[in-house]
Amino acid sequence: MSDLLHLDLLKKGRVLLAFSGGVDSTALFHLLIEHNIAFDIAHVNYHTRASSDDEEQSAEALALTHGLSCYTHSCRLGGVNFEHRAREERYRFFSYLMKKHSYRYLLTAHQLNDRLEWLMMQICRGSGLPEMLGIRSHDRRDEIEILRPLLEWDRDSIEAYLAEHNIPHHIDQSNADERYTRNFFRHRYSAPMMRDYRDAIRRSFRYLEEDNESLIESMEFITLDTFSYAPNPANIRSLVYGIDAFFKHRGYLLSQHDKEALKCGGEHIISRHTVVSIEDNYTFIAPYEHNVVMDKGFREECRGLKVGTKLRGYLYGSPEAWSIMRRLKGAPTPLRFD
Repeated sequence: MSDLLHLDLLKKGRVLLAFSGGVDSTALFHLLIEHNIAFDIAHVNYHTRASSDDEEQSAEALALTHGLSCYTHSCRLGGVNFEHRAREERYRFFSYLMKKHSYRYLLTAHQLNDRLEWLMMQICRGSGLPEMLGIRSHDRRDEIEILRPLLEWDRDSIEAYLAEHNIPHHIDQSNADERYTRNFFRHRYSAPMMRDYRDAIRRSFRYLEEDNESLIESMEFITLDTFSYAPNPANIRSLVYGIDAFFKHRGYLLSQHDKEALKCGGEHIISRHTVVSIEDNYTFIAPYEHNVVMDKGFREECRGLKVGTKLRGYLYGSPEAWSIMRRLKGAPTPLRFD
């Protein structure tokens, strides 16, 4: 068993815990109480199980017992790709709360088994190191900083903690259903490995996270309306990872073909409606506007500034984006006469 990660950061202001009422988030709740961390909780009710309303009520009651605020959000998400849409819904809710109440960090209760299961699934998808380490102890999603204090605790240790302290919690029965990919990996592979090699697995993830931080440079996109741009990182792997993260945050997963194409630089049309233009110093992303009739002066200036042809249609109809592009390209400011 390990202590909570990032205790020094947890003590710097009030934080918000994403709370489901299950094994992991319940354990983290009580560990935060033990360490005198100032926090409140946020719970999302998707109404997917008969017990969903009971879980929401239990979250509210637990918070009241300890004098904490409990924010709840109720939603029903039908249709396909439920997991992705549920994740987007709850992070919209968390982001709203973080901004409104000025919480410093969002806490999630991911733990070591979750991390191993994710790594295994990514290996089977042919992913690289940054994707394998998709669950990090200190992360960022858009404007939210995320801490995962339980990331060095394994499932057995968490369950032992709850049993030792006689702490009640909810159990999601769907976790036993091996039709879900994560559950299949959990029961067949990660759980047995964790029992036999827990300490070595924990150390390996520490080293991998350190290695990843030295290899992958962050890519910070600036967005104005539907136009986004970012300075290019020093290496291609960081560039592709940064662009991939940009699209993921907007609900689109790049194909392996897309990622391989991006390594070559230049212009690319993603999903038939978005252009990615990778230049020497910057990457630009905007809606793909074709069949736009542009005046000769604009076309000539684009050629002179070496603006990608697929990006020009959008820039022609967006004076603000065009102004940014000219500034980044070092174009002279037009003279104005009064």
